[in-house]
Formats: sequence, C-alpha cells, structure tokens
Amino acid sequence: MLSALRAKASTNNTAVLAGSDLDQEYLTNITVGGQTFPVIVDTGSSDTWLIKKGFKCFNLTGTPETEETCAFGSAGFDTAASKTFKSFPKVSFNISYGDGEFLSGGVGFDTVSAGGVTVTQQEIGTPDLAAWNGDGVNSGLLGLAYSGLTSVFNTTDPTKASNANHIPYDPFFFTAVKQGVVTNPFFSIALDRPASLTVNVTVDPNLGYVAFGGMPPVALDKTAVTVPIQGYSATTGDPSTTNAVYFYYTLDVAGYVFSGSTSVETANNNTILDTGTTLNYFPTKVAKAYNAGFVPKAKYNEDEGLYYVDCDATPPAFSVNLGGKLFPIDARDQILDAGTDDAGKVLCISGTQDGGADTAENVFILGDVFLHNIVPTFNIKTNELTITRRAKY
Repeated sequence: MLSALRAKASTNNTAVLAGSDLDQEYLTNITVGGQTFPVIVDTGSSDTWLIKKGFKCFNLTGTPETEETCAFGSAGFDTAASKTFKSFPKVSFNISYGDGEFLSGGVGFDTVSAGGVTVTQQEIGTPDLAAWNGDGVNSGLLGLAYSGLTSVFNTTDPTKASNANHIPYDPFFFTAVKQGVVTNPFFSIALDRPASLTVNVTVDPNLGYVAFGGMPPVALDKTAVTVPIQGYSATTGDPSTTNAVYFYYTLDVAGYVFSGSTSVETANNNTILDTGTTLNYFPTKVAKAYNAGFVPKAKYNEDEGLYYVDCDATPPAFSVNLGGKLFPIDARDQILDAGTDDAGKVLCISGTQDGGADTAENVFILGDVFLHNIVPTFNIKTNELTITRRAKY
C-alpha cells in the first residue's frame, strides 16, 4: 500500500507547517477572500473558521474581556473586504473544544486556498464571539475531519444549536476532492518534534508538512499498515461498522506495548488521530501503568489531572500496535515542557496522560506525541488510514 501511495503521489500540493505556543500547535497559512492568516491544522475537527473583525472576547467562564485576552494573531477576517464572500443567512456557527474554548457567530462562503489548493464557495465559520486561549499567532483553524463534526446549525441563536438542527457540510479537503483540484482523495501529515524542550520564539518555522493529494517530503521506514477508519452508529454514537457514519479519524488499537503492559487491558476501539491535541490520552489503567515506569516515577496531580515528571527522567519504551505492526514512540516525545513554577523552575509533564475510563462513550487520543513518529495518510474515499513509521530523525 505504501509503494502504491508513493506512486500515486507523484504530484501533490504541500503546505509547510510552523510551530507555536511552545510548539504545541501546528500552523499553516490559508488565504480566504484574498486575506492570509496562520491557522491551526486540526484532524480532530472539521470546520474551517476565521475570527471575524470586530469580535467580542470572553474568558472560559463567559465573562467579557478585551480582544487582546483572546490573543488572536490579527484583528480578524474582514468579510466586507472580500470580493468573493457571501453570507449564509438564518444559520449560525457554534463550536466548543475539549479545553473549554468556544466560538459562535455567522457563516459564509468564500474562496479558500491552502498548500497550493484553491477551492471556491467553501463554507466557513466567521465567529464574532470567542473564548480563546490564543498564541498571538493564529486567527482560526483548518479542520480536516468528516462532515459529521461540522458546526453549522439551522438557527440564528447559537445557544439553541443541537443535533436536530445540525446542517452538515463538506470540509475543505472534501470540497477539494469534489471540485477535482487535488490529484488523489487522500492527504498526509508529517509533524516534526521540536528541537528542544524550551522554545524561546513565538513561531518555530519548518516544523512539518501537510500534503494534499500526496506524501510529505520526509524520510520513511518500511513499516506501514493500512487499517479501516472506524465509523459510529447513527443511533447510539458508539463505534460501529454497520450503517456507520464518520466523524473522527478513529482507528482500532490492538494494544499498547510497554513494560508491564501484559497485565493491563490496553486495547480499545475508540481512539482518534488528532493533530490538534499535543498529548496522548489513554484509558486510566494504561496511563497509570505506563507513568509508573518512568525513572523516577511520574507524579499525578489530582487538581490538574496531569502526570508530572522530572525533566531529566528516563521514560519507559512504548509502542502502539496497529493492525499487528508496532509503532514506537521516541523517548524524546514523552517529556514535555509545562512552563515554570513560582520559583522559576522548569516543569515537565508526561506525553501520555489519563483519558478516563475505558468505556464506549470516551474518545481516546493519539496526539502529536505519537504523530511525531509516523506519517498518517487519510483516504476519504476508501475510509482508510495508512500509518507509516518515520525514519529516525
């Protein structure tokens, strides 16, 4: 399958990624209506949105704040200055993220370009209310998951958004495939790990690629596997292969391999590949058993729900079993900078954290910690994921 992908991907459109927020976010530039903005590249959501010029900022509890508090990288998208923007009346955009951030506002259609790919009449969110912990660089997001996760609703009141009035639409890459502006119906991503734990720059350039219709220009190992993307039951919302609908890029994990893992139930079938999440979030028993293997041991902070580790600790070896193939996580990815304490001491956290009980309703995450070590190829036509191990770098 890997050789077939390489053969098909002789021509592709590739966007260079940059790191921000201590390289915990991966950004690329997109142009909408002639205006260019850095945005977060996210396979864990589906909407393309840009904060609208004149927006109102709130904190995560809903208290009004100044625009500067939301820390967007610009004054926002000026819909009036775009010659190609068309408003979508009588609907609203409304989205919330796992960390408590939320946005709401209007919806429209415009010409969107990313990585040399240009689509017309792309539906986008133009929120004018935001609770956002920005990095001072990005002004929005490029969502690459399925239409089931889009966030447009048939109501002008975002507080009344619900499954009953959800209006799914084609995300950017799906539009590109339908409009025939990419060669192949798949995209691939390579996320480079930061060069060091502490990054003293606002933007870290050249930190990876997203290739639309092709493969990124990075060295690969021969180890690869192709697995089906897991759908969900339209009635129960649980992972399913019967009359399934697609939301995330969910894949079956055969197991996590580390010292002591044979005594812990590690397999689950509700795990997503998410470029928009830095850490891995695994079932409680897996996270607890793995973090106990650090030397010295990781310490769990109940108030924050995080495993902290010494910055010079030795992480245990760790691999993810996908389709019978093992994909190791480099030890360098298992210790992350978490800022400093009141005395100025650098703090570090484990790259593998507690994602909750191993139940059907919980979604677990293979985040950037894992993605630094692979190139995933997302095929939206066959609903398959090809996972290829990266060569050591």
